[in-house]
Amino acid sequence: MGLGLLASRVLRPTTSTAKFLSPRTSFLRAVTSTPELKNADQSAAAAAAANPEPDLPPRKPVGGARVHFPSPAPEDAIEVFVDGYPVKIPKGFTVLQACEVAGVDIPRFCYHSRLSIAGNCRMCLVEVEKSPKPVASCAMPALPGMKIKTDTPVAKKAREGVMEFLLMNHPLDCPICDQGGECDLQDQSMAFGSDRGRFTEMKRSVVDKNLGPLVKTVMTRCIQCTRCVRFATEVAGVQDLGMLGRGSGEEIGTYVGKLMTSELSGNVIDICPVGALTSKPFAFKARNWELKGTESIDVTDAVGSNIRIDSRGPEVMRILPRLNEDINEEWISDKTRFCYDGLKRQRLNDPMIRGADGRFKPVSWRDALAVVAEVVNQVKPEEIVGVAGQLSDAESMMALKDFLNKLGSNNVWCERNGAHHDADLRSMYLMNTSIADLEKADVFLLIGTQPRIEAAMINARIRKTVRATNAKVGYLGPETDFNYDHQHLGTGPQTLAELAERRHPFSSALLNAKNPVIILGAGLFDRKDKDAIFSAVETIAEYSKAIRPDWNGYNVLLLSAAQAAALDLGLVPESENSIESAKFVYLMGADDVNLEKVPADAFVVYQGHHGDRSVYRANVILPASAFSEKEGTYENTEGCTQQTLPAVPTVGDARDDWKIIRALSEVSGIPLPYDSLGAIRSRIRTVAPNLSHVNEREPATFSPSLKPKVAQKLSQDSFRTAVENFYMTDSITRASKIMAQCSASLLKK
Repeated sequence: MGLGLLASRVLRPTTSTAKFLSPRTSFLRAVTSTPELKNADQSAAAAAAANPEPDLPPRKPVGGARVHFPSPAPEDAIEVFVDGYPVKIPKGFTVLQACEVAGVDIPRFCYHSRLSIAGNCRMCLVEVEKSPKPVASCAMPALPGMKIKTDTPVAKKAREGVMEFLLMNHPLDCPICDQGGECDLQDQSMAFGSDRGRFTEMKRSVVDKNLGPLVKTVMTRCIQCTRCVRFATEVAGVQDLGMLGRGSGEEIGTYVGKLMTSELSGNVIDICPVGALTSKPFAFKARNWELKGTESIDVTDAVGSNIRIDSRGPEVMRILPRLNEDINEEWISDKTRFCYDGLKRQRLNDPMIRGADGRFKPVSWRDALAVVAEVVNQVKPEEIVGVAGQLSDAESMMALKDFLNKLGSNNVWCERNGAHHDADLRSMYLMNTSIADLEKADVFLLIGTQPRIEAAMINARIRKTVRATNAKVGYLGPETDFNYDHQHLGTGPQTLAELAERRHPFSSALLNAKNPVIILGAGLFDRKDKDAIFSAVETIAEYSKAIRPDWNGYNVLLLSAAQAAALDLGLVPESENSIESAKFVYLMGADDVNLEKVPADAFVVYQGHHGDRSVYRANVILPASAFSEKEGTYENTEGCTQQTLPAVPTVGDARDDWKIIRALSEVSGIPLPYDSLGAIRSRIRTVAPNLSHVNEREPATFSPSLKPKVAQKLSQDSFRTAVENFYMTDSITRASKIMAQCSASLLKK
């Protein structure tokens, strides 16, 4: 049955003369009129007087949609009526947003609160008083006194018709579709659709597109809501996706057949309301109702994105984002989302000792700890060195520091913090502006940092600010690819000196800025002239008024999840060259340390969860649990403390990091004074109280201006890239097969 025939069924004859009607179409509906209908307004008024409106109970807003008005309410607040309920909303809200505040859930496909309004699915139709036909609530601004009806026969019929048209070309793939069970089309078809379809013609089909190793496409299921197109253009900042064709030939695709190269491309899987875009690594692996969800934190960078780990039995099946407006909103990077297969590859299962032939042999925990304790008691305290890895939690770093301190050594630090870092002022290593407050900035100065590679979610915030307010961005560093307008000011400290002396043209932009933001990369920690660089930046912050009582625009963007907590706990080495004279080196998940400086006769202990780079130099291997298998405390780059929770059991004979160190201290004859997670957190509270305030951001108390001036000269060496490969930055991502595929296909020069 064609569309024309389908439409003709709902048409009625317009002439009243029966002789022009054929016998087949001679059915007519009688139209009667009563005095009440002729005087509808008077009748309605009389009915209202006779039946006064009852006091309506308050409704709960949908999805936490709330509007907090200061007292008294602002002048631009307006009142609308949703199904008779009065609702106060700010001016500029749409009808759909007003309905959400009123507690009415309006069905939608194309509308998304973080994307621009498209208004092309028409599923959100509602009836508005005095409007001749239903209106699209997502695109209609709410007006004062507007009376909105969401549950009338007209609105229901309109949604039913829209749903029938959407399902007309949609394949019956539900049994084999990965979206099944969490599909908006399924849910809304059940809630708002008809019980049958009238379309009997051939359904159209669309060729699938290749978007790369992460996103699987079945484009015949696509309903052309354009969410993915708007996300790619507006949030990810890539022009890879677009709408091609017209009418029934309309389809989503890439214009020239290229892959989707954004570092945020996996988010189109979450926002796609149907099964057109799904996860390629997760394809046909599990149904969503079989999975156990565990709320946790991402540790692949220093942002601390909120995630949900979905597992089945002992295996992590997928990772999804959790909503956190202050950190990652509802997006996560591709590295966060798809690195999970690295959690089951190249894992260390048993304690091992390297034999005389150079091969490792599995031993019991008792034997392994006894060997380490025997060696550590024979070494001088100044020859003992401990290095925490970039995925270490605060509890394990506290235990490592206490253990080495009891042995008489203070040479303990966290990798990527540099061998000699000043941890006296928290403002010197935190993002003082906070991630959410980046949206208030009007000028950005990026020095030696590439946020798109180092912290994709912070880069997304900067892009969001640039799009919304046309904020200026100045960048110092090697050539790189940004997804927003920026000025490349230079590649080295010479340009920084010009900015500090106000000789550079960009200085005027900083001087005129209301809320300037300066972001330094943590890659500068490894430079010999870092004190001079930080001093020059403080000069810029001073004349641009970046540090005020109501604003702190001085920021350091860290690279790894352990850095902030390590500096808060005081993991700073006494000697800069301690590793070169070490006889006992304890590596706690540290795989990016330069082990060429370690003496050949040094005894190296590697405690970690993956057989990565440092394993090849180790004498003893102690298997530890990964972040998805333990409860641990992490502090992100803005100083917000968060905790991971165990989603799956540990692998083999692995143990939590702090428990291993506690057991080793017992065997070594110097037991640490804590036996439980609560006790070690009490110890952390005495050293860094901010780490006990979970899900709270503890801002730095003192500004960098308290730091004494330095006489160090700026080097002539250009700034270098801190992260070479976005997809492979730690032991988990380097073990991931998916990350290897991304690295091979998406980073081709």
